[in-house]
Amino acid sequence: MQNIINAWVGNLEAFLQEAVGYVWGMPLVILLVGSGVLFTLLLGFIQFRGFFHSIKVVLGKYDNPGDPGAISHFQALTTALSATVGLGNIAGVAFAIKAGGPGAVFWMIMTGLVGMATKFSECSLALMYRKTDDHGEVHGGPMYYIVYGLGKKFYPLAIFYSICLICATFGAGNMFQTNQVANILNAGFQVPTWLTGLILAILTAAVILGGIKRIGGVTSKLVPLMGGIYVFGALIVIALNYDQIGNLIYSIFHDAFNGTAIAGGALGATIKIALDEVVRQGVRRACFSNEAGLGSSPIAHAAAATKEPIREGIVALLEPLIDTVVICTMTALVILISGKWMDPNLTGVELTAAAFDSGIPGFGKVFVPVAVFLFAYSTLLSWSYYGETMVDFVSSPSKSKKNVLIYKIAFCIAGFMGAIWAIEPVLNFSDIMLGLMVVPNLLSVWLLFPKLKAATNEYFRKLQAGEFEK
Repeated sequence: MQNIINAWVGNLEAFLQEAVGYVWGMPLVILLVGSGVLFTLLLGFIQFRGFFHSIKVVLGKYDNPGDPGAISHFQALTTALSATVGLGNIAGVAFAIKAGGPGAVFWMIMTGLVGMATKFSECSLALMYRKTDDHGEVHGGPMYYIVYGLGKKFYPLAIFYSICLICATFGAGNMFQTNQVANILNAGFQVPTWLTGLILAILTAAVILGGIKRIGGVTSKLVPLMGGIYVFGALIVIALNYDQIGNLIYSIFHDAFNGTAIAGGALGATIKIALDEVVRQGVRRACFSNEAGLGSSPIAHAAAATKEPIREGIVALLEPLIDTVVICTMTALVILISGKWMDPNLTGVELTAAAFDSGIPGFGKVFVPVAVFLFAYSTLLSWSYYGETMVDFVSSPSKSKKNVLIYKIAFCIAGFMGAIWAIEPVLNFSDIMLGLMVVPNLLSVWLLFPKLKAATNEYFRKLQAGEFEK
């Protein structure tokens, strides 16, 4: 009997692994990047013409306490960033370089830049079609702009999106995070995995039971702190090796278009990696990291206090810039400077930690585990909010509060279990769900694009005419 069970589990794992490859294949990569490129062109390079305005909005120049919403523009940005700035910035970048070489960094950055236009589009729509419930709380996201923007006949598409996201919150947004934290703390400091899981579960419960206002309050302090510390540490390593920067930039650009990389075998042999693999790794890791096109961030931004949907979209375009272009690039440069990516025995978080250690001996062993803990914790907070929003959407009004509470409890329990379980099948399943989310989200964004384009033009007309200054 046990052999039958083991065989069934093995077959399931193999099926999920293969399914991930199909879902996150080149067609989805082309859809994500192609949409970002077209949004960039059709919206007049919104990521550049809206950049300085976005800084002013984040700094509070246009905040109005009387506007509908639960959190400020800054808190909405940090809440969304707390979900995107996570282990993808530490482990994901290491995986991309390991598989695709230095050239993957170029495609990662390019994907981040065009992803800014995608983020602007989906987050603007989230506020254009958000709703306020009977308790005065605002809700928004792809499921709402699918139903309220496209009509009730698209309701099944919204339900499909919601179910996929609920499933993903337990894997990539939860169990994977606690599992990686538990493993690195156990390896570096012999902290029992169950203890790490318990602590993270308790800390998560303490915040998420208080709702989006408490989540926004915590992330508005935690995200700038952890992001600042991480970038500062990376800059130290880069500064100590400034003489290598020129060669690194050349390698990144050169390998981006010819696919040459060192995979690091027993003898460190140089091999030829197909160009499509270099592109796919860079694009895929960037999409996983900044989530542009997945439709998750609009859920957080929909809670922002504003009467101008486009204004919050402009704030949202900063996410891929901060997450991918800045933080992921810092990680990549540290890894490439160290040369550790050619070591066949290192990958993921361990590779990043070794890379930091090569620049400042002993620093990576302490700094990276702390960064992993903070990044993972912030991701848990935001993804729990995404999940409870989905549960609220699919539930009847009379059962919504009860179902959301059940979800929050289950989310915290799953976090604990993730720390002590082998979660590869769970993670593969959640990755499939993440990929499937892209289709209904981007389909609805494209169908609603004419209205988005008109609203964008009107907003910038008012901005240039100084109407928001009155």
